[in-house]
Amino acid sequence: MIRSNEFLFENEMPWEDLGNGIHRQVFGYDETLMLVKAKFDAGAVGVLHQHMHSQVTYVDSGVFEMTIGDEKKIIRKGDGYYVPPHVMHGCVCLEAGMLIDAFSPHREDFLK
Repeated sequence: MIRSNEFLFENEMPWEDLGNGIHRQVFGYDETLMLVKAKFDAGAVGVLHQHMHSQVTYVDSGVFEMTIGDEKKIIRKGDGYYVPPHVMHGCVCLEAGMLIDAFSPHREDFLK
């Protein structure tokens, strides 16, 4: 079975530099669920993409222009969104910030 440790400490978890002002920190996961932090510099673009996973995201800080399908909204600290499987989505970071993503099932591609 694929799974993370039970306890995860921010200062012990590595950040992956994805380039273009985006960094990712993978937190707890098993085969059915994964929690991920994504840190964006102002101006960074999360390019439009889709995947088979359901995704729920909480805006921990910053301001983002979020696109889900054909709809765009400005989202800020305290806001969130849901992306159904196979729906195109992406964002532009307007003010540096952090997104907390939950995926189901886990993102196998994030563990490679």
